[in-house]
Amino acid sequence: MNRLILSISAAAILAGCSSTTKKADPMEEQKKDPANTAPATNDTTPKVTGIGGIFFFSDNPKETREWYKKNLGIDANDYGATFESRNIDRPEEINALQWTPFKKGSGYFAPSKKEFMINYRVQNMEALVKQLKENGVTVLDDIASYEYGKFVHIMDSEGNKLELWEPADSTDDKAGK
Repeated sequence: MNRLILSISAAAILAGCSSTTKKADPMEEQKKDPANTAPATNDTTPKVTGIGGIFFFSDNPKETREWYKKNLGIDANDYGATFESRNIDRPEEINALQWTPFKKGSGYFAPSKKEFMINYRVQNMEALVKQLKENGVTVLDDIASYEYGKFVHIMDSEGNKLELWEPADSTDDKAGK
């Protein structure tokens, strides 16, 4: 009797798994919704467009990098590891995410007391900083420009220091260069 119940239960489970009724994929449904279509490439709305980096404290960054390489295959140098991906809406655009362990106590995260910092990729940095200041957000420094982009640091409402980065190529693209 127990075998019969077990067999019926197993058959019911397998029948449910091999159902021919296709369930809707929420991601596909979102893509079909006209309200969720990709913005035009000339969109200059000041906003976050992705994650640019994940930074965290480590007691020993060298050992941490070695552990991640050995166990998770993350090949990092002294500056961390860079993960590249393509923008699904603009496949010609390659985005980078920087992953870096920092020596515990590094002043780079100050004035935050947290053990991590997130770098957000943004567009239209100047307008975004202006908007943040108007909203009363603490902007910690002036926009700094480098060959690889513009940076500024802010504090969120929880006391987390955030790094905002506008890649140089996106700045050039928006300016029509």
